[in-house]
Amino acid sequence: MGTVPTYAQYALMAETLRYPTADTPKRVREIAAMLEMRYPDAVPAFERFAKWTAETGLHEMEEVYAKTFHVQAICYLDLGYVIFGEDYKRGEFLVNMKNEQAMVGNDCGTELPDNLANMLTLLPLMKDADLRDELAGRIMIPALRKMLAEFTEYRMELRAKMLRKKHNALIMEGQRSGNIYKDVLESLLIMMNHDFTEIALNEYRPGTDPLRADAPVSDCGTCSITHSPLIKTVKP
Repeated sequence: MGTVPTYAQYALMAETLRYPTADTPKRVREIAAMLEMRYPDAVPAFERFAKWTAETGLHEMEEVYAKTFHVQAICYLDLGYVIFGEDYKRGEFLVNMKNEQAMVGNDCGTELPDNLANMLTLLPLMKDADLRDELAGRIMIPALRKMLAEFTEYRMELRAKMLRKKHNALIMEGQRSGNIYKDVLESLLIMMNHDFTEIALNEYRPGTDPLRADAPVSDCGTCSITHSPLIKTVKP
């Protein structure tokens, strides 16, 4: 690209992962223009979503968003859950992200601080370049890969069988745009792979790995050990 990235493009991209509004089509057009200029290899993945938002009413966009990320979701937007599941490290990571968001004054609204949209708006506000690179490479890129895996044909069929068995219904059945947000996640992954270096989740360096604490965190969130930037010691 020839210039040092400002990362403001990620705050713009975050709009695609928030609950749709009447302004969504306009925002998507702005994002499409940004991708054409800065990430042309992401344009093909984004085109279908851009066309869909231009041709779809707000009510249907809201329904598809809810059915993708909230109601019997295909995947979830809270990255701590995506990466750690119910492990105790999820809670520690969430506390640290709350602190990072607060330090830069990023308004997370009604969503959690590790919600993907809030993480994207955090990136351009961070002053610590090393921490930003670590957050993108160790958390966000691996999380996007895990989220996209839920949209594969095998996973979608498995989910369909589960829903039929448990609920006697399939909420995405017959809905032409049921996996439309897969296009957004693919475009975002292309962007992030362009700007950041992925670090494998299983690459563990004792005492320094940002995804692993050396000891469980207690309910009060205190711990006497020293962690790396993404999993810091939290003092009462």
